[in-house]
Amino acid sequence: MPIYQAVVLAIVQAITEFLPISSTAHLALVPWLLRHHGWQDPGLEFDVALHLGTLLAVLAYFWRLWVRVVFAGLGLAPPVAPAAAVPDEAVADRRLLWLLALGTIPAGVAGLALEKYVKGALRSPFVMAASLIVVALVMAYGERIARLTRGLKDMRLGDSLLVGCAQAVALIPGVSRSGITITAALVRDYRRDSAARFSFLLATPVVAGAAAVEGWHLLRHGIPADMRLPFLAGVLVAALAGYAVIEFLIRYLQTRTLKIFIYYRLVFGLIILTLAIFSSAP
Repeated sequence: MPIYQAVVLAIVQAITEFLPISSTAHLALVPWLLRHHGWQDPGLEFDVALHLGTLLAVLAYFWRLWVRVVFAGLGLAPPVAPAAAVPDEAVADRRLLWLLALGTIPAGVAGLALEKYVKGALRSPFVMAASLIVVALVMAYGERIARLTRGLKDMRLGDSLLVGCAQAVALIPGVSRSGITITAALVRDYRRDSAARFSFLLATPVVAGAAAVEGWHLLRHGIPADMRLPFLAGVLVAALAGYAVIEFLIRYLQTRTLKIFIYYRLVFGLIILTLAIFSSAP
């Protein structure tokens, strides 16, 4: 794989993983759209690189919060205290850790049960186009009914399980993990930036699990010599760009809606659907 392709795909991964527009669809469709120019599926090695980069980005951005909730969840005093601690801070952090753990279960179970279909039959331009469009409409509905009255500390078991089930649905290419989970939180009346924070925190164990599973397979076979530099470039670029995108989206959602992403999904989905129809025509 040429380095420029690795850099392009890593940037695409970083942008589309955290913005609610579907990383799976873009990473599958970019090589598909450019297949006549020598682009191919990057393969397992590069998937691991992108997952590692994504994981590093979200861990780097939320490291203080992760340290707090993990220590609180284990009943230990966190070495990193919040800027303005309150008496119930440790209780809220402890609850958040276990809510994140429970919310991860649906995606883990669905991933194991549906892995063959997710990596096979569902990776179709028609499925991705339909997912982009349908979830755009779901996001529009969530925006319409959201009352935006709740924050991260208001998270309860029912909210976590709902967002966790939404994350499981995101296994379908084109859905977007951040798009569907943020929308699920909006339906439960969470503020947009709080919904995004919980979405990214909930994605962390899933991305780590995917990186670990794929990384184990990679370790057994090794990284081909011609993929070592693209692999490193993919990790670094995805991590740096991903961090910037997380920061941008959380700031953006503090004062703005999801409308621009809804419109993008609708237009992109229609374009992909049109291209798929014409490319499959005899």
